[in-house]
Amino acid sequence: MTMTDKPANPDFIYITTIGRKTGNPHTVEIWFMEHESAYYVCSGQRENADFVKNILNNPAVTFGFGGWTASHVPGMGRVVSEPELTQILTQKYDQKYNWSDGLFVEIKP
Repeated sequence: MTMTDKPANPDFIYITTIGRKTGNPHTVEIWFMEHESAYYVCSGQRENADFVKNILNNPAVTFGFGGWTASHVPGMGRVVSEPELTQILTQKYDQKYNWSDGLFVEIKP
């Protein structure tokens, strides 16, 4: 999936992780931000969010736009640890959502 494959101005990204305990798919609907060649989400529960725990256990994800039943493509997730990137994402999230108090997670195709 490229940045141009998604619908114009979607409100949410739908990320499916593999449950670390059950092995079952777990999908979340969450605000997102595009930056360079990746999508970023901000977990208000930080490392306590199930989807973050799942990504830390297994970074393979699928993601899509346009609703719960929209088609998903494979990708990889990771927790953002670079201070410079965190600062950029914090500014972008504050501008778009007026909120950035969380842990940033990167999703790449």
